[in-house]
Amino acid sequence: MKQLRDSLSHAARIEQRSAYLLVTPALLVVLVVAIYPLGSGLLKSFTDETFASDRAPAYVGLRNYSSLLGVAVRITKPLTDLATGAALTDSRTGAPKYPSPDDVLPRRPVRYSPLGEFSVLGTRVVVGARDPAFILAILNTLAFTLITISFEVTLGTLLALLLQRRFRGRGALRAIMLVPWAIPTVISSRMWAWMFASTRAGFFNVILQCAGIGNGQIPFLEIKGWQLPIMCMIDIWKTTPFMTLLVLAGLQLIPLELYEAAEVDGVTRTRRFWRITLPLLRQTLAVALVFRTLDALRVFDLFQIVLGESRYSMASYTYYQLIQNRAAGYSAASGVIIFLLIFGFAVLYTRILGFQAASHQE
Repeated sequence: MKQLRDSLSHAARIEQRSAYLLVTPALLVVLVVAIYPLGSGLLKSFTDETFASDRAPAYVGLRNYSSLLGVAVRITKPLTDLATGAALTDSRTGAPKYPSPDDVLPRRPVRYSPLGEFSVLGTRVVVGARDPAFILAILNTLAFTLITISFEVTLGTLLALLLQRRFRGRGALRAIMLVPWAIPTVISSRMWAWMFASTRAGFFNVILQCAGIGNGQIPFLEIKGWQLPIMCMIDIWKTTPFMTLLVLAGLQLIPLELYEAAEVDGVTRTRRFWRITLPLLRQTLAVALVFRTLDALRVFDLFQIVLGESRYSMASYTYYQLIQNRAAGYSAASGVIIFLLIFGFAVLYTRILGFQAASHQE
């Protein structure tokens, strides 16, 4: 028995060494393709390197990060009359007057530009940033991610449940549904940019004018309040088929016997969804959420092609700093922040959605 155990242990060690040898080429590829560029970008983010310049970069420490993420919050109270102490009000609206954001935000040793302001219990809160464009890019990206993921998961699940049922033309409908996802993002972005054009060449302007709404000159993509909803609508149109495909694949793995047994027991269709379908789709939805969230957080082409420099995502802002401003060190710091944000979301998802628990159960 001892000789048998020793021989088995020796065979296991040989197999383990063989496994390491087989994995080594893949690890080397990962080191070269992924880790080296990441490390190079991290080192570059601590410098003031200029893109396509012969000037030697200088080490600046965390200056790039503090410029990108520097935020100041100031609480102001209504202006008062120095003689009477009464609050000053606007002569037209009667609303209290507050100091200008430029007057309350710090200017030295660095300048903070106004980012936004709001009132809370009679006081005005003024928020400033050293780089308001990047802070707004973060907010744009987070809002875009939250809105698109919510709609895509919901619509994708509903469409998958519909396409799972047997009906005439189901195969053709499945094929047609994948067309938006199959179109390259560059082409679909240009197509939607043309459809939202601010002249009568734009599809929506023509439709609205024919319906008696507007004069055919509505600048959809120039109105700040419409830009983010339009971006979300385009992404939902394009990516919902992908979510549908993932959820549909998960539905195919659920045994039909469970539904048949539940139907025999008199369980309603709604309760079957909540008690059988949704719990067994948990891992599929988790994988879909992770992929789509990470993809949405690094959205670039859609914002760059449709909106250009009028509204940034984090990725398009990084591109702007590198190509337009030639600030290689500054854009590298922005890229590192994007990586850390995506990595944080990935870790958060794995903990909340229970990947570890599922692996232990298996």
